[in-house]
Formats: sequence, structure tokens, C-alpha cells
Amino acid sequence: MKLWIFENFERFENKIAIIYKNRTYTYSQLSSQIKKIEVEILSSIKKNEVVAIIGDYSFESIALLFVLYKNRNIIVPITSIAENELKDKIEESHCDKIVRVSKEKYLIENTVFKEKHQIIKTLQEKNNSGLILFSSGSTGKPKAMVHNFDNLLNSYKDKKNKSLNMIIFLMFDHIGGLNTLLNILSIGSTMIIPENRNPDNICKLIQDYEIRILPSSPTFLNLILMSNSHNKYDLSSLKMITYGTETMLDSLLMRLKNSFPKVKFLQTFGTSETGIANTKSKSSSSTFMKIEDLDLEHKIVENELWLKSKTQILGYLNSSMDSFTKDGWFKTGDLVETSEDGYIKIIGRNTEIINVGGQKVLPSEVESVILSIKEIEDCIVYGGKNLITGQIVTCDVVLKEDISNIKVLIRKFCKDKLDNYKIPTKVNIVDKINFTNRFKKIRRK
Repeated sequence: MKLWIFENFERFENKIAIIYKNRTYTYSQLSSQIKKIEVEILSSIKKNEVVAIIGDYSFESIALLFVLYKNRNIIVPITSIAENELKDKIEESHCDKIVRVSKEKYLIENTVFKEKHQIIKTLQEKNNSGLILFSSGSTGKPKAMVHNFDNLLNSYKDKKNKSLNMIIFLMFDHIGGLNTLLNILSIGSTMIIPENRNPDNICKLIQDYEIRILPSSPTFLNLILMSNSHNKYDLSSLKMITYGTETMLDSLLMRLKNSFPKVKFLQTFGTSETGIANTKSKSSSSTFMKIEDLDLEHKIVENELWLKSKTQILGYLNSSMDSFTKDGWFKTGDLVETSEDGYIKIIGRNTEIINVGGQKVLPSEVESVILSIKEIEDCIVYGGKNLITGQIVTCDVVLKEDISNIKVLIRKFCKDKLDNYKIPTKVNIVDKINFTNRFKKIRRK
């Protein structure tokens, strides 16, 4: 019996599936590559083994992903290039084999055998394919999360076919990136894989391939504005920008709407633990959204969003399940506010709250006000240490031009918009705001 995704590939046949390095690959070519890999490497990889794919998106790595899925393997996509990080992820995921995708070749390495975690054993006993992803590790050691890949992939079954050109923006080892990949291939659309993720390159791809949908993050969208890349290229084909992975500031969304007045903005939401939810933004200029997903339940407990989904992880390989309740609810750590008409707004992470003498400050609220100042191009707010109050509100800012007394300007601007304890006590002028390879701001602790 053929798996539905492979039937789709055959049915889509001559439609273009992937564009990478100016080369186009049809669904028929993708099917042929899958069959070719099966002949070349499956003699070296046993069914149900844990296999790491080292590398980012390419025609070869995507074909390999589906070969391993078909072979009932537990797949570990890894884009890290730092040797220590790579070594840790291979060990934490209990890998049996490593496949490096290099110059259209597949280089297979064996690893030292390690007794398998019970979650992996259960997947193997049930002959299910698995997927192991790692958290970003911004608050400590990255967690190794195990998905039932059959369950995850089947959530894309029976979607309506569409012919769209979409950039695949988030990484190969990120739940958001894999969501884009699986969604595109399940509906018969075309993915354009960027060779690098900088604003100029992304905007040029939008122009050259008449891309209609751009999935991104608030941090990257602000980088586009800062670089003025959106004015260097013809982006008239763009109909929708989806954003997620971090809190969208109201003031940034307003800047984006002014720069892209004809584009629809849609807030997406998901977690590595529960998968990506179907959402609906209140409007293109609103940061309020609804979660409208038959496969996912949500509730709010003490202003924190909790989720329970049909595609949530089976567990962690290297961490306790403290973030899950006994009855299966995942405590996201995302703080929300609600509107009277049932919409919710992500206002920050509970780990980011600044405590100023017992008064709680959400960085996103302060950042949104500061980013409204026309002289400021970017900013990040975090807690600084203080002997009297415990913490103070600290802000790093990127200026559009040299300004004297920026602290005075910020305090004066914020005076009638924020409570006094929320106004930054310390302001640092910086050249840039640092962010992860997933385009999320790195907030100091």
C-alpha cells in the first residue's frame, strides 16, 4: 500500500516542487530522487534506526527526509555547524547513523551504540516513523523532543491543491520550517529555497519568482525595513506575510503595514511541542488572533496559554515533562491578553518578565512604545540588576542617526505612555540587536 504523500508526488508529476540555486525540480524528479536514494543507501540504514540528516534544505536533503520516513526511521534534522553543538545533538538523540548531504552525495557514518530511550523503543516496536527536534536552548540546555512523524505528516493529508510560490524561510530543523515544507508538498505548490537568509536575497527571490506568500518572523521583517530592501525590488507579487516565533510589536506591525499596504498580514502560532496551529488574525493591522484548529485545544490559565493537540510530542529524551500537566496540557510559557470578542494577543514570555521592586514589566510593551520613536530603528528591552529594586528596565537601541541625550528623549516620549517603573532606567546605544539563526531576538538575562 502506497503512502498518500508519495501518491501526491506522482499525481503532481510535472508541477515544480523545488527551486534551489536557480535549478528547478518537479514532483516527478523528487519521486525519482527518492527511488534513487533507496537503492543507494538503504542497504546501509536499517528500518527503525535513528538517523541524523546533517544539512539545511536542498533537493537532496528533502528527498532523503522522505526516504527515511518511508523506511520507518526516526529522523533527526540538524543544521548546526558548530562541532560541539553537533556532537551534543547526535548524542542526545541516540543516533545510530549520520548522513551528511554534500555536493549531491550522501555520506553515511556509524555512531557509537547507545541504549535507546523508552520513547524511541516504543516508536520502533509500533513500526512508526519519528522526528526528533531540539528547542532553541535560549534558557538552558536544548530539549530533545520526539514526534510521531506519521501522526505529524498525516495532519497535512487531504488539503486542497494550490499552485503557489512560497519561500521556505525557517530552518530545516525548526517546526515552523518543516510546517512550511510539508504544507507546500502536500498541496502541490512550489518552494523556493534561499541560499542565504538576508533581506536583500529574500526580496530578490520574491521579485524573481513572483512569490505570493512569505513566512517570516518580526525580527526579520524589521531587518527588511532597516535595510530598505523592500524598496530595491519589485515585491508586487506578494499577497501575504505570515509571522510567528516571537511577539509582534504593535508599532512594528504598523510600520510594516505602511510599507506593505496591499499585503495581508497573518499571525501564526505554534510550538515545537504541539505543532503549528491554524490561526486567524483579527485584521492585518492587529496583533490579536484566534486559534481555529480542530486538532488543537487551548485554554488560558493565569494569563498563560495552554495547548493540547493531536500532533504533540511523545516526550523529551533529556528532560522531565514538567511543562506538561498530568492530563496532557502543554504550558507554553506565553502570556496573553484577551479581547471581549474572543481574540487573544501574545504579550510576551513568562521567563522574560522584569521585576522592578515587585512591579512586573513586560519587555514587549516597552519595546513597542520605544520603537514608535522615529529616530529609533530597533530596540530590545531586558532586566538589569539593581541592589535596591532587584531589577531595572534596561534598553538597547539602534539609532537611525546620531542623537545626543537619547535617554532623555526616550524618557520624555514614554512619560505619558508608560507607568514610571516601566520606563527604561538605562539606555545603551548599539550597532545591532543580536538574534538567533531562527531570527528571534536574544534577550539578555
